[in-house]
Amino acid sequence: MKRRNVLIGSAVAATAAAAGFGAAWWRLRVHDVPLPAGFWDNRFDRPEGGELALANYRGKPLVLNFWATWCPPCITELPLLERFAREQQPRGWSVLALAVDGPTPVREFLAKRPLALPVGLAGLDGVEFGRALGNEQGGLPFTVVLDSEGTLRSRKLGALKEPEIAAWAAAIT
Repeated sequence: MKRRNVLIGSAVAATAAAAGFGAAWWRLRVHDVPLPAGFWDNRFDRPEGGELALANYRGKPLVLNFWATWCPPCITELPLLERFAREQQPRGWSVLALAVDGPTPVREFLAKRPLALPVGLAGLDGVEFGRALGNEQGGLPFTVVLDSEGTLRSRKLGALKEPEIAAWAAAIT
């Protein structure tokens, strides 16, 4: 009797997990989300001065990560993104960190924990930019992946995991 309950419970849990994954996949599918008009024209101030222009990254695989200094999962995934950028740079990949935060908190954060990624100050406008890329909830962290043709190939709301990041390099050249 106990074993049967365990098996039934496991089957119910697996079914629920599959349904949840399917719903998330359906909600975040990328084939129906074109890049917003003027996407490559976007420019963001950099914390250290100057501008981060998306046009400079056109024609190569690109990861855009929306994060904030007050977001623990965002902070947790930054080392994964830095490692991915370092390992994939020879293959032409770029990873940009767009801070959906005020300039002062970002500068203070970077003074304590410098990033090896280009950082753009997206501010509250970053929420709307993320929504235009398919982040309907406006949650963080949010990551999108574009191939070298500028096609949106992947997006993820929530913290990234190592297998997801590794799959990008395998699937996109």
